[in-house]
Amino acid sequence: MGSFSIWHWLIVLVVVLLVFGTKRLRGAGRDLGEAIKGFKKGVNDADDDKPAARLEDQARDDAATRDKQRDDDKTPR
Repeated sequence: MGSFSIWHWLIVLVVVLLVFGTKRLRGAGRDLGEAIKGFKKGVNDADDDKPAARLEDQARDDAATRDKQRDDDKTPR
């Protein structure tokens, strides 16, 4: 009495399909899949958001800007 058989689960599945319809269930599944992909991407990209990485990127950009300004100053006008 405490466990459900396969027939109980099939009846529940049929009722859910009748209530929500296949389009809604398909859309919900697609949304859930995209959310999981976004979460995984966010976890993998978390290393790029560390302060040390941002400081290194900023220092590299600053050095490139200084080099460009130095080259522009040397150009005869």
